[in-house]
Amino acid sequence: QVQLVESGGGLAQAGGSLRLSCAASERTFNNYAIGWFRQAPGKEREFVAVISRYASATNYADSVKGRFTISRDNAKNTVSLQMNSLKPEDTAVYYCAARPYGTGNRQSDFGSWGQGTQVTVSS
Repeated sequence: QVQLVESGGGLAQAGGSLRLSCAASERTFNNYAIGWFRQAPGKEREFVAVISRYASATNYADSVKGRFTISRDNAKNTVSLQMNSLKPEDTAVYYCAARPYGTGNRQSDFGSWGQGTQVTVSS
């Protein structure tokens, strides 16, 4: 399994932006598709976005399309999630996760998970 560490969370105002990063320890980082999920208080964890191993494909939840952008730099073993036009309903703990391939959104297909980073959006 690959070890993942999220960073970049914090407090933002509605309409603002934040950029999350997911750093991996694995030298063969490009063996994994990387996804972002989030869990709001009292709610189940949900899919946000995923990027394929070589960034040829991405997939987004409808709730973030047009506002969030996922990208990766395999040379630096990092995946980023640029979040623009933030809304209070984006408040959640955000997790990055790794799967061997593909851009599906099923959580059970992701075998490695980070500890999460808190994002809070104030109105």
